[in-house]
Amino acid sequence: MPKIKTNRGAAKRFKTTGTGKLARNRAYASHILTKKSTKRKRNLRKSALVDATNRKQLQRLLPYL
Repeated sequence: MPKIKTNRGAAKRFKTTGTGKLARNRAYASHILTKKSTKRKRNLRKSALVDATNRKQLQRLLPYL
């Protein structure tokens, strides 16, 4: 059985936590920042965990992560 290739785009966007969950960065923080509040922009800087409903999709993209 051949090895599965890792999706390199996904590998750059997701990191595993110590418990094996996947961490991701939040969207909507790159442009049109003037209308967003300071509090909202500050919270967008924090990372979030990938939801359990998307775990199977990411497992296909990141078989060895």
